[in-house]
Amino acid sequence: MAEKNQSCFRTSIGGQALIEGILMRGPQRQAIVVRNQDGELVEKEEELKLIRDRYPILGWPLIRGVVNFLDSMVKGVQALMYSADFYPDDGTPEEPSRFEKWLEKHFSSKKLQSLAVGLSVFLGIGLSVALFLVLPTFLTGGLLHFFPGFPLWGRNVLEGLLKIVIFMVYLILCSRMKDMKRVFSYHGAEHKTIFCYEAGLPLTVENVRIQPRHHPRCGTSFLFVVIFVSILFSSVVFSFWRFTNAGLRTLVHLALLPVVVAVTYEFNRWVGRHDNALTRFLTAPGMWMQNFTTNEPDDSMIEVAIRALQLVVPEEKGKDAW
Repeated sequence: MAEKNQSCFRTSIGGQALIEGILMRGPQRQAIVVRNQDGELVEKEEELKLIRDRYPILGWPLIRGVVNFLDSMVKGVQALMYSADFYPDDGTPEEPSRFEKWLEKHFSSKKLQSLAVGLSVFLGIGLSVALFLVLPTFLTGGLLHFFPGFPLWGRNVLEGLLKIVIFMVYLILCSRMKDMKRVFSYHGAEHKTIFCYEAGLPLTVENVRIQPRHHPRCGTSFLFVVIFVSILFSSVVFSFWRFTNAGLRTLVHLALLPVVVAVTYEFNRWVGRHDNALTRFLTAPGMWMQNFTTNEPDDSMIEVAIRALQLVVPEEKGKDAW
């Protein structure tokens, strides 16, 4: 019965694992629930103010993907920084540096937080671009110096394979980090709780515990599809414009990135609305990669996920339908 109900109702509610906590976003509200060092649940709720409500054009297909992606990154970083405040680094507090004192003198705490969030988002996007776009392009460019007669289509294939390999290595290394293992357990708790809600079951620890931890609408799957779509797009573009210079190829990749994110977002929305052999086949690689980004949670983590979800479920039934 649970499987049948899941196929009938899919929620648009999504989440993100934090440091000893979970962020959940519904259609109207966002909630952060963190378990502090005393074992208590600390809750933070807020109404969602979406930019597309002020500028409807930003909610159009092929535009909304980039907007929602950036908005999710900003809110995700803010939530992560909020949860980190409950678990400061061990050791004796250090004297603020001259630069830190200058920042505190010239900027309010709110402006400093905004600056930190903006810098974190910029560095996050920059690191992703450097690892998954720039590095494969320059590595394959170096190959041409040793094998001048290497065909361009071969370079396109090799460049795509390198993107996937680097992404896989990145996930595996992250999954082996001690601190990340608990974060990925909260990630599993988030998925299980959403599955339980979609199945129409009461949100109890017992019901959530038995749910699967791999979810087809996970951010891990989204990132994999972004890489795969970028491979397809670049293969088509570079078959017409035969750029061999690594710098030019990198600029083309960057120019294509907003289009890739937009197309991937619409693809994920379509896959999320259907459950058949084709969509299960298309989501299989991303689901498999969740073996590295989700772990089985304990009951205390499930309690956090349940509470976070309860805070964002809309009062009007079905308003959060995918």
